[in-house]
Order: sequence, then structure tokens, then C-alpha cells
Amino acid sequence: MMRRFLSMATVFLLLAAAAVAGQASTAPQDRPPAQKPPVAQQPPPPAGQQQPDLVVTTDLVRMVFTVMTRRQRLITTLQKGDFKVTENGHPQEIVFFGKEVDLPLRVGVILDTSNSIRSRLRFEQEAATDFVHNVIRRRKDLAFLMTFDSDTGVVEDYTDDAGSLSQAIQRQRAGGGTALYDAVYFACAERLMSPPLPRAGNPEVRKVLVLISDGEDTHSNRARSEAIEICQRAEASIYAISTSTDWLAVSGNRPEKIHKSDGDKVLEQMADETGGRAFFPYKTDDLAASFQDIGVELRSQYSLAYEPRNKINDGKFRHVKIEVPALDGLRVRSRKGYYPNFGKSASAAPVPR
Repeated sequence: MMRRFLSMATVFLLLAAAAVAGQASTAPQDRPPAQKPPVAQQPPPPAGQQQPDLVVTTDLVRMVFTVMTRRQRLITTLQKGDFKVTENGHPQEIVFFGKEVDLPLRVGVILDTSNSIRSRLRFEQEAATDFVHNVIRRRKDLAFLMTFDSDTGVVEDYTDDAGSLSQAIQRQRAGGGTALYDAVYFACAERLMSPPLPRAGNPEVRKVLVLISDGEDTHSNRARSEAIEICQRAEASIYAISTSTDWLAVSGNRPEKIHKSDGDKVLEQMADETGGRAFFPYKTDDLAASFQDIGVELRSQYSLAYEPRNKINDGKFRHVKIEVPALDGLRVRSRKGYYPNFGKSASAAPVPR
């Protein structure tokens, strides 16, 4: 009898041990995954207090570009698979692709007020005034005005008030030498490198330099290559409007540019190297079409980003080429490349109240 009791007790103990082991083996599967502790939310700054700078660290190379036909017609219907990107000849994988149709603009308007354009100053003023009224949108875009002769300086800082910009433009007078490259360098290094960003939503902006000049330079400390380089580093495109009347011919009642002056070629190079365009209007009436083209183009662009295979910060310029291999006759216009700055942060100031 005692032996039967011990046997039954042994069986009960074994069954109990098996049940415990079964619970231990199934508990981790049934238990919900551990929740991460909530991230502390920073309270919004008090009214009237400036928001902190936005700091971004990324190794992606981002390119904003335009696709056009040989006849300068914009093509806006292409998809990611239509494009091929190479860096220094090596293929790169596109990790982001989008269409930039409504980015806020950050625009620097640079007005040549040197003695060489004295006879065309009125034309320049009308050109600049037409631009700010036709392109700058209130409560969305911001623009600043710079002038240059022997010196360069900001006349009106970032604002969305086209009226204030226009008044500042009309007050300018001509005289002095021509420090064109210094002006472009200063505008990109001191204003467009870290422009005010939108307070909410997408922090991306489109950075543009509108340069109204005859393209001559007689007084700069900076070289042309330095001015182009700093614009490339700032990811700013130059849209140049020539005021030169050299090499004009009259066909019917309309003057036409039959040969570009040396200054025209300078403006064309600076625009081409930074992904912009150069325009050669003669009369104020011709400006409307130019500015309409600029406005439409700035809101009809593509953007892509890739992570370069070469992650060495060697400081050497890297040539980037974007192509549409399957479609002949299309021209992609973008900046020609970039200077590596991997793993470093960049800050930008918020929009002032």
C-alpha cells in the first residue's frame, strides 16, 4: 500500500514539473513585446521667443534639377526609373526621388550698380522690381537685395514684402568699380548657405541667386572660381540676366543677340556651373517672358538623393551627372557636383518674425 502511494505521488510530482516547464517555455511567446520608454516631448517655445536652429546630419547627396528639350520646353512627367546618376563616372543608387513643385524660395537679388552699367541702371531696376513682384509669394518665399560696385553690401535683408524690396531697388544709384565675384561669394556664403527655414512642415527650400549685371568684373578680391564654388557648396543656383547691349542686331523691329560678349559668357558659365540659366533680354518688355520662365522652372523641378559609395572627406570636387538614357534629346540641368562633407552637421536659422 505504501509503495502504491509513493508511486502515485511520484507521478503527480512529474506532472507538476512538466506543467511548470511548459509555462516557462511558452511565456516569452505569449508576453507582448516590451514597450520603449516614451520620448520626452519638448514644450513649444514661449510666444515671441526665437525657435532653436535646425541641425541636420546626413551623408546623402541631394540634387535638384530640371529636364528640358532642345527647344527649352520643360519635361515634368518622368519617373525615378528614367534617370541614371554617376559620381566621377561611377554609377550611384537613387534612394530618394521626388518632384519639387512648390518649395518655398530663398532668393538673393544682386543688382550691379557699378559705373559700367550707368546707362542701363533703369533697365536693371525695372528688371529687379518685376522679378520680386512676379516671383516672390507673400508668407511663403523670402528674398534679400544686394548691390555691388567697388564694394558689396546687403540693402534689404530677408523679407516677403515685395513693396519694401522694390523701394530699396529704386533708391540705388550707379558709380564705382565692379566687384561682381565678391558680391556672388558674399551672397552665397553669408546669406544662402544658411537661409531662414519654414517654421512648420517640410524644412526644404529652393535657394536661388538672381544676378542682374553686364558680367564684367574689375574690382573683386575673389576669383570667379571661388564664387562658383561657394554657390555649389550652398546648393544655390544662379539665374543671370544680362544687361549688356554689345553684339546686338536688329531683325525687323526686334533686337537680337547675335554674339555673346565676354561678360555674357561669364554670366552663362556661372549659371551653367550652378544649375541655373542665363537670359539675354534687351527691352524691359522682354523681361516678362524671362521671369515667367524662371518662376515656372523653379516650381517644375525634380529632386533625387543618393548615398555615395565613396565616403572619404578628401575635400575634392566630385562631378555628378544625371542622365535620361532611354530618351534622346533631353537635357538635364543641375549643379555640376559637390564637395564632400560627410558626417558633419549643418544648421539653418528659423524664419524671423
